[in-house]
Order: sequence, then C-alpha cells, then structure tokens
Amino acid sequence: MDTTHKAVANTALLVAAIRAHESTRDDGLFSDPFAAKLAGETGRKLLESALASSGEQSTMQIVVRTRFWDEALLRATQMAKQVVILAAGMDARAYRLPWPDDTTVYEVDQPEVIAAKAELLADDQPRCRRVAVGVDLSDDWPRALQSAGFDPETPTAWLIEGLLQYLDESAVRTLFARVDALSAPNSVLLYDVVGKTLLDSPMMATVRQAMAEQGAPWLFATDEPAELAARLGWSATVTDVAEPGNKWNRWYAPVTPMNVPDVPRGYFVEATR
Repeated sequence: MDTTHKAVANTALLVAAIRAHESTRDDGLFSDPFAAKLAGETGRKLLESALASSGEQSTMQIVVRTRFWDEALLRATQMAKQVVILAAGMDARAYRLPWPDDTTVYEVDQPEVIAAKAELLADDQPRCRRVAVGVDLSDDWPRALQSAGFDPETPTAWLIEGLLQYLDESAVRTLFARVDALSAPNSVLLYDVVGKTLLDSPMMATVRQAMAEQGAPWLFATDEPAELAARLGWSATVTDVAEPGNKWNRWYAPVTPMNVPDVPRGYFVEATR
C-alpha cells in the first residue's frame, strides 16, 4: 500500500476509535461494539493525537454523521435491498444495524483493508448478507462489484462517507458517474461533503495541516453539494451537519439558516433516482 493510501486507510482506524469512544458514553448516539476491536492501538493513538491538537470538536462531525447515516440507510433499505458502502474502511454497520430481511451489504475498499478487517472480525457474524470487495476505487471497481454479485438492475442504497475530501474534483466526478451508471430507478445515494467555506476557514487550519502531514490532504470541498448528484438527474436533499448535531447535543455552534451565505458548513446529502 503506498503512502497516500496508507494514510487514508489510517483515517478508518481513527473513525473506529471515535465510534468506540462514543459507544462508552451514557448518552451515546449509537452503540458500536465492534469499533474498539477494529480501531486497535493505532486507532486509539490517532484519537489521542486528534484530541490533543483539536479537542472534541475534531470528532463531532464523525459522531453525528455515523448516527445520521445509520438512520438514512435503514430508511433506504425499506425499498433497496442492496447496499454498497464505498471506501468502507472499518465500518461495522453490516454487523451492528438491524437490517431488513434479504439485505445484502457490499463493502468496497482496498484489498489490504478488507483483509485486515476480515481477520479482526473472523469470530463475528454480520446481521445481513455481507460481501467484501477488495479493490481500489481508482481501479475498475464497478466490474469487481458486479463480479461479486451486485445487480445494477436492482435499487441500491449507496453510502459515500468521509471520502470525498480526499479526492480531487476529477476523481469525485468520475466516482459519481460510475455510481450513476450502476443505479436502477429508486436507488438512493448518501454522501457527506466538506463545505468550501469551511475548508478555507481558519478553524480548519490545524486539521488540514495535520492531514497533510499524515499524507492524506483534504483536496475537495464545495458549497453546492447537491449539484454532484443533481447534474446526473438525481433529486437531492441537503442537510447542514449542524442541524442534527444540535438536535443531538453534539455540536459546537448554533444552526444558521441555509440561505445565509459564506457560513462554514459540512453537508449531508440524500439523493434519489
């Protein structure tokens, strides 16, 4: 695994450590009993470093988005029996969410990540039909996904979580075009985006520097997040991360109306075809 891919893969360990920490709280937004095992010592050290440099604020978005996408995925699978998690990392949703009967969850990530996760969860059973697909997203992952049994004629719930900021704009556009080409009518596409105003704000300087030093710089951001799906014909609903963050008492600033410009934001997008 090259340096950049290893750095991005390490963020999966950090996310798992954050989820493990949240799961210990009496008022936790979710329970992930697999997260501590998946994070390991590396993930715990990454979390300690993040807290030391940026405080709890650096973990809030991941906590909020985990709960938000948990709920959105379960809504989507009322119609879509296929779920694809792109750059799944150390995500344990296949093992912890109460999936509807006959749900298949495809987890797509680098082969090394898939292998490490398989070893860590060898004694655990998923709560759905889980199919791991080891392929880099810069390669022909659509072919690998279909070879693993994915049916492009069946409605699908796609999740792109915590990934887009690590790609350049060309790679983001290519990723969305590939998802679109594989999506039957009534498919759902869920993704989160860092706002450009947020990325460029002074509050993000420490985080951006830390990610760059780790070999995983943040490259992509936009304050028009719906456009990524809408330009391909999807109908998109955008939520400011601060909305559920305040609702669940996990945010550091009040909600600002979406029609107020130049506000640092993160976005959750739910799109349907």
